[in-house]
Amino acid sequence: MKTIFPMISLPSLVLAQQIFTPGQDPEPRPQCSSKGPSHPSYTFTPFSYTQTTTVRYASSRAVPTVTATYAPPLESLATLIPSQSYTTWGKWDPNATTSATDAENPYGNAAWTALWEYANPPNFTETAVYSTTVEPTPIPSDELVLPPADYFGPTDCYNFPKGFQFGVSSSASQIEGATAEQGKGPSLMDILFRGGVPTDYVTNEHYYYYKQDIERLAAMGVKHFAFSIAWTRILPFALPGTPVNQEAIDHYNDVINFVLEKGMVPEVTLLHFDTPIQFYGDNLTQALSDAEIGYVNGGYQNETFQDAFVNYAKIAMTHYSDRVATWFTFNEPLLYADNGKSIDNVIKAHARVYHFYKEEINGTGAVSFKMNNNFGVPKDPSNEADLYAAEHFNSFQLGPFANPIFLGKDYPESYKATIHDYVPLTAEDLAYINGTADTLSIDPYTATVITAPEPGNIQSILDCASNYSSPYRPYCVNQTTADVYGWNIGYRSQTYVYITPTYLRTYLNYLYNTWRHPIIIAEFGFPVYGEAEKGLSDQLFDTPRSIYYLSFMSETLKAIWEDGVEVRGAYAWSFADNWEFGDYDAHFGIQTVNRTTQERRYKKSFFDFVSYMRARDVD
Repeated sequence: MKTIFPMISLPSLVLAQQIFTPGQDPEPRPQCSSKGPSHPSYTFTPFSYTQTTTVRYASSRAVPTVTATYAPPLESLATLIPSQSYTTWGKWDPNATTSATDAENPYGNAAWTALWEYANPPNFTETAVYSTTVEPTPIPSDELVLPPADYFGPTDCYNFPKGFQFGVSSSASQIEGATAEQGKGPSLMDILFRGGVPTDYVTNEHYYYYKQDIERLAAMGVKHFAFSIAWTRILPFALPGTPVNQEAIDHYNDVINFVLEKGMVPEVTLLHFDTPIQFYGDNLTQALSDAEIGYVNGGYQNETFQDAFVNYAKIAMTHYSDRVATWFTFNEPLLYADNGKSIDNVIKAHARVYHFYKEEINGTGAVSFKMNNNFGVPKDPSNEADLYAAEHFNSFQLGPFANPIFLGKDYPESYKATIHDYVPLTAEDLAYINGTADTLSIDPYTATVITAPEPGNIQSILDCASNYSSPYRPYCVNQTTADVYGWNIGYRSQTYVYITPTYLRTYLNYLYNTWRHPIIIAEFGFPVYGEAEKGLSDQLFDTPRSIYYLSFMSETLKAIWEDGVEVRGAYAWSFADNWEFGDYDAHFGIQTVNRTTQERRYKKSFFDFVSYMRARDVD
């Protein structure tokens, strides 16, 4: 009997996937259309040292004359949320010899200290350079001299469309430091590495050094600065009705205002993995257990999570929406989703925040969320099982969010067949969720080569989906790094990332033609292999990272102009080397960071990236 396989139309997929086409060897050179003489003419001439070096300087952002606004100010929006109490706390010192005396206050310093004592972050030390906000200093001109150009470079002749958003990204837990200072409460990021992995709680000290960081970005000409707000700074006790941290409100006001002062545009993510510990209740080991869907249990499945997140989002938006151009509700929620309830809470919380922003605040900025997916490409594009496996993988990773939010459609079958406790969406749910994102925002770091668990066997994918003990769950495919001829799909980085520019173009086509929304490349970056072991001069001259950024942008231009894909912006991850969830060995930054002095240095890739964008009409 022939099995009928659900989910995809294979003939239509062939056009959407990377395919192998016969090539020529030697490679043709179409740019060399006219042939010169067949024999050169050799001559002796007087010798002199005539080679010169051109000194080029990065172009800083101009001081703005006007500042755009996207919503009324706080004074006009305060009535949209319940009356809030505002307070301040102190600094948690696990070695303190005195205790708080306000034990009768459920949200006082004693209760706040108890949160940290309960979290008990491993190996907690905060030996920081800064303890107060550092005032910025101008960037010396000799730091803004472009490095020697690579001999080979992009040859495209396209420009980016007017208004294309070029920026850099970051997240609070990876750069801020000041972990238990000025009232910040503990989050998942403070307890995640109990299993012996050393954690440095200082990170980049951006909490106190933000003005100098922003000054450095503006000096390089960057326009958009994407950062996340720490939920546990705004609400140390996380839940609705608990006090708001006045120092946190003031801090992020200052960050936003300084971004604007430097002629840049602030973009805010509300939750970038740093879930408050309250959503793990009296069992913090939940945070360390394996998640059924993603890699980490982010606590999204907690019954109180949805209302609490919406409350937090409303507080942040009423305070900052007049000046923030774009709001991302969640960063890569699939990676921190535990089960079906996690997905349900995320998409419904996101939709509620979108409706609040658009219909109550009447905001004119953008609202989205950031999805992850290392694009699955079939190992053998002529193999039906590989095509099926790639679509199964991509639809599972993206569809649970993208189907309801962008199309008003139900979860994909790949997800429903695998996650047996998924929460069904009613017609009313889909109507409310549909259209609640202005852009499809994606973090397309690389590609993944996909086959079925048993090569050539589509049924093995479906068998895995129904078998909780399968080692291939939850995605029920085999992920590899080599194509059908055994070649790795790109130059390898320090981590899972490979340089895969041609797959990016295919991916952008897949996204745009599947979910039919403008695309933002919200993060993309490359940790050069072994960079942490290199000397400073070699870290700065990071040509592989330059190749990654410029080739990805060249393919993005082809997708825009040759394929008709609407891509509205691209954000480099990250503006500086940072804490990559465990250590600092994976250097994604376009600046170095000296961990002793906190000094930053621009890398070659930063200059190359900015120069490429500016040459193609990006402001």
